[in-house]
Amino acid sequence: MKKSVVIMLALSFLVSFSYGCASKSFVKEQNDSLADRISKLEASNASNKADAEKAKSDAAEALKTAKDCASKSETDAQRAEAAAKRSEAAAKKAEKAFELHQRK
Repeated sequence: MKKSVVIMLALSFLVSFSYGCASKSFVKEQNDSLADRISKLEASNASNKADAEKAKSDAAEALKTAKDCASKSETDAQRAEAAAKRSEAAAKKAEKAFELHQRK
């Protein structure tokens, strides 16, 4: 019985260690495929970062343009309002002049 236990232990030891080894070529193949995938991801990441920086720059430029246009629009609106007031005043003067001319 002792001999069969020793044989069983020896067989289980041999079986457990015979399947757990990886060859250098297998490990290299696995590492190479991972390295390729990582390189592609890094390139994609760099491209995305460059695109994000350009988008940020474009957005800042668009914001500046929008602010400039808003400022110009506000200035133009104020000028238009002033012109409208002058026009109203001129219309009132013309109306008064017409009334005075009618009374004579």
